[in-house]
Amino acid sequence: MLSGILETVLYVDDLDEAESFYGNVLGLTRDSRKDGLFVFFRLGEQMLLIFQRDAAKTARSVPAHGTDGAGHVCFSVAESELAIWEERLRSKGVAIEQHQEWPRGGRSFYFRDPAGNSLEIATPRIWGFPDCGDRH
Repeated sequence: MLSGILETVLYVDDLDEAESFYGNVLGLTRDSRKDGLFVFFRLGEQMLLIFQRDAAKTARSVPAHGTDGAGHVCFSVAESELAIWEERLRSKGVAIEQHQEWPRGGRSFYFRDPAGNSLEIATPRIWGFPDCGDRH
């Protein structure tokens, strides 16, 4: 049985800009970087891998991969932190594209990274999972 998602990948054209955004704006912890290829961030026991779009399309020790156009990642926060994150992003000049109320009771909002990837911050209840604040 699969037990979770270990890593998620987004593609960008400018690694320096991506590292600044994900590290300084979102506050993620950088795990590693290889200039011209990737910057990796750790989120607990999950990884967000940011690849330079063109470089990832070339086979190396792993198969070539990549996409054209915007990707999407949704970050999970406790209900009590949703407004705090929205204010943090606004204060750093990040435009909020849309707010969403979901049928299962959760809420989220969408914004973009500098490469145009669609990012979302949501409460786990959008999928019927317990709020982050309820987990001990």
